[in-house]
Amino acid sequence: MVEDLRHWVRVPVGPEADRWATRGRCRRVLLVVHNVTAATRLLDVLPLFRDDLRLQVLATCTGSSPFQSGVADLLASVGVPVLPWEQALAIPVDLAISASFGGQLADIKGKLAVLSHGVGYNKKLTAPDAGRRTPDAVFGLGPEWILTAEGVPIADAMVFSHPEQIARLAESCPEAVPTAVLAGDPCFDRILAARHHRERYRRALGVRPGQRLVLLNSTWNPTSLFGDSGPEDVLPFLLPRLTSELPADEYRVAAVLHPNIWHGHGPGQIRLWLDRARRAGLALVDPLEGWRQALIAADVVLGDFGSVSYYAAALGTPVLLAAAGQGALGAESPVAAFVRDAPRLDPYGALLPQVDKLLAEHRPLNGPATLTSSVPGRSAALLRGLFYRLIGITEPTDPAVLDPLPLPPYEPPLRTTPLRVLTRALADGTIAVQRFAEPRYEPDDAEGEGHLAVHEDTLDPDVLGQADVILRYGAADDPRFGSPLEWAAEVLDRYRSASLAVYVTGPRECEVLHRGGLRCRLTSDTAGDPAAHASALLARLHTGPARVAPATPAVAPTTLTVRTGTQLARVRVTVVREGTGRAARPDS
Repeated sequence: MVEDLRHWVRVPVGPEADRWATRGRCRRVLLVVHNVTAATRLLDVLPLFRDDLRLQVLATCTGSSPFQSGVADLLASVGVPVLPWEQALAIPVDLAISASFGGQLADIKGKLAVLSHGVGYNKKLTAPDAGRRTPDAVFGLGPEWILTAEGVPIADAMVFSHPEQIARLAESCPEAVPTAVLAGDPCFDRILAARHHRERYRRALGVRPGQRLVLLNSTWNPTSLFGDSGPEDVLPFLLPRLTSELPADEYRVAAVLHPNIWHGHGPGQIRLWLDRARRAGLALVDPLEGWRQALIAADVVLGDFGSVSYYAAALGTPVLLAAAGQGALGAESPVAAFVRDAPRLDPYGALLPQVDKLLAEHRPLNGPATLTSSVPGRSAALLRGLFYRLIGITEPTDPAVLDPLPLPPYEPPLRTTPLRVLTRALADGTIAVQRFAEPRYEPDDAEGEGHLAVHEDTLDPDVLGQADVILRYGAADDPRFGSPLEWAAEVLDRYRSASLAVYVTGPRECEVLHRGGLRCRLTSDTAGDPAAHASALLARLHTGPARVAPATPAVAPTTLTVRTGTQLARVRVTVVREGTGRAARPDS
């Protein structure tokens, strides 16, 4: 027996808890975790127990899910005592909360409430006991998941966000209907409450004014967008095109992958798989803390049959489906209806026209907005009332509220892949600039004079020898590089084909050195990527009225007007005296 107890948590529960616990008379609330995905829904509702000294929160992991990676770290970050599953089944609790089925939930000694860990119940999944499987049963609604072998409901309360889900429960498992409780969707409510922070989230993702954010998302499943068992494995050629066909200054691309992909294959493996796309500007969003913020920030969602796509549609965001999950959904589920109606991506067609057409013709679908939750904004109050009724104590008097979504870290795009830059002089003197990552994917109808801009830290250093413009981004006073113009002189001396070296010191400013000797500072009236303005300067010097050869001393214009997409930037050009660092008049 001593051997069995050795790894049990002793305080605040355990054989000697009465002797050692500081607050030993607390009611016990147990969070039952299956995997990281389900844990995130439990963390949504954890704040409903804040400030209540009558409660002790505990956590455990059933060990029944094949997706165990990341669970221990996540629970450690929560900071509540984590019980071995055997101990969790052995001690009485006042309330256990689970966001999935699986494991010996029926053996928990206490009341059990079960939440959905997605947007309701939609996916089909075979139960471990295949002999009890109901044909076409949806996970979480079929009797093989929610009844004991004796036909008794496992849960004391099953939480649903819409009566439509309860109606389907009545069809698939009428025995469980008495346990059904309508209490909303806490995940969706947190999204709704944070919509006014959309611009903050966009800035955190490095989305500049005038840019559109395209959010790629994939659920887990071999037939998902990220999977390789669908009719065709489109991802290997779709990803580089997505970050390359969309003009870099007009589109920001981000990706949200289901935690079961992230932790099932390993974060390091995901980063390896997406390395080229990330170097071309893809933002890889944290699947736990960042996906909802990215969803709020998005202009377009390119997704599949997962919950993220449905939540996007519920927000009214245009969704283009790249994978329909054949056979993965219950035919009568709202997500299945959405998948049947949503526009589809042609993975072989040009991406930019499809995105533009979707934005121009988008009309929100009725289903997602109404079927995600019948009580939007009320889940906190409804869930807390349910939980305290099950525990058997009165609710706190303070209003029940969920935590606000945290502000994501600032992650501007840092493209180290070569950029194909096209410039055109417009009739009014404006210079239009379009930049594309990976020149081989440049659209066939792209227009303008072209040059190659390469980041100093590009993966293939041989490309630097072919560059017309060499870039770096950093603080102007970084001692490792000397002054920006010292760095530029060194770069032009090393790479003889380059005409321009550009040191970007901020979202409005860069220092430029032309091979002909011109040294200047570009300062814009709008935030953006000053490297695009430097490319416009190069175009003006080499193709304008005072056209010069790359190595010829050049006279700088006093100002530039640069168009990238719909954005117009007015750029002041300040010449710097050679050797002094002082600004001079352009014509001095």
